[in-house]
Amino acid sequence: MSEKKIIVTGGAGFLGSHLCERLVARGDHVLCVDNLSTGKRSNIAHLLAGRNFELVHHDVSTAFSCDVDEIYNLACPASPAHYQQDPVQTLRTSVFGAMNLLELARRCGAKILLASTSEVYGDPIAHPQSEQYWGNVNPVGLRSCYDEGKRCAETLFSDFRRQYEVVTRIVRIFNVYGPRMRADDGRVVSNFVTQALRGRNITVYGDGTQTRSFCFVDDMIDGLIRAMEAHDSFGGPVNLGTRHEISMLDLAAEVLRQTGSSSRLTYHPLPVDDPKQRQPDLTLANEVLGWLPTTTLAAGLAKTIQYFLSSESSSESYRRSRDWAKA
Repeated sequence: MSEKKIIVTGGAGFLGSHLCERLVARGDHVLCVDNLSTGKRSNIAHLLAGRNFELVHHDVSTAFSCDVDEIYNLACPASPAHYQQDPVQTLRTSVFGAMNLLELARRCGAKILLASTSEVYGDPIAHPQSEQYWGNVNPVGLRSCYDEGKRCAETLFSDFRRQYEVVTRIVRIFNVYGPRMRADDGRVVSNFVTQALRGRNITVYGDGTQTRSFCFVDDMIDGLIRAMEAHDSFGGPVNLGTRHEISMLDLAAEVLRQTGSSSRLTYHPLPVDDPKQRQPDLTLANEVLGWLPTTTLAAGLAKTIQYFLSSESSSESYRRSRDWAKA
């Protein structure tokens, strides 16, 4: 197989860095495009010395040009704590970024994949969520900059495919977790793990009965690559996630069990428009991509906890909290 030149936008982020790593390992030349607003150089530091990896500090809401075979568009903060800090910029990233990258793909004849999100389903009435479900989204709420930004990006990808015959892919990602998540990510897995390791109260929003379906990062990378390599007649959208649905209370219990933490649960009001349940219908992913996740939640959490333990900031906080508890 000849070397491909591949752009990964958001490539220094949690998910993007794992994708860059996998593509470099198989021999492709990877151009990591990231403005480092939430991504970190440390996520890709081990790749920078390689001949087939480049980091370009750039914001995708501004156009750029290069020759490329494939584009994975992962640019956009995915955590409410981050994307709500500058909602207008979040929309620019999703919408202008999609437009700029689609135009680049059109010029180069490149294939392009959009990392969309389960958030396009909003607070779903249909359960589990299939790709045919149009969603239940508040277009004017605090989460709308992300939800509607991704929905608009999906429209752009669909129209570029129909109007200009650009080879597009749309994948809807459900709750990925794993090593390289930021400690301040703000999403539930990183929150629970870091709070447990530091001996702090575990923050549960609402009554904790709301559910999510958590997919380990290695499985998600497999799904993204399979989607890109699917026959050009298939553009999606396609759900990528896991069928294993778990409540926030049960997730907290598993984190406490694995960390051996004595942290207690503390309850806070549920954020506005926070979905009550989330589970993907994976029929299409299985039939068209031959893909289903294989990592159990227990195994994935163990690897994630080990990552936070081995990171300097978390391990120092963990040791201090343990020393304080023994005093």
